[in-house]
Amino acid sequence: MQFTKEVQWSLFDFALAALLLSFTALLIMFILHSLQKTKFKFLTLLFVMFAFLLLWAELAVGVFNSPISGK
Repeated sequence: MQFTKEVQWSLFDFALAALLLSFTALLIMFILHSLQKTKFKFLTLLFVMFAFLLLWAELAVGVFNSPISGK
């Protein structure tokens, strides 16, 4: 919004991004502190990061054209 008029984020978009980042960070901290096996911990963290990136991309540009995708 600062550099181009094509980006039209609302307060809801910023709140959702903050919520998604916070939830992902808390989930990562929980995984790091609760799981004991290194291999399982790594695979779980990889899954969480992959899910975060897929959800972020879907919300931003609508990669899968779901009802939650961006405009």
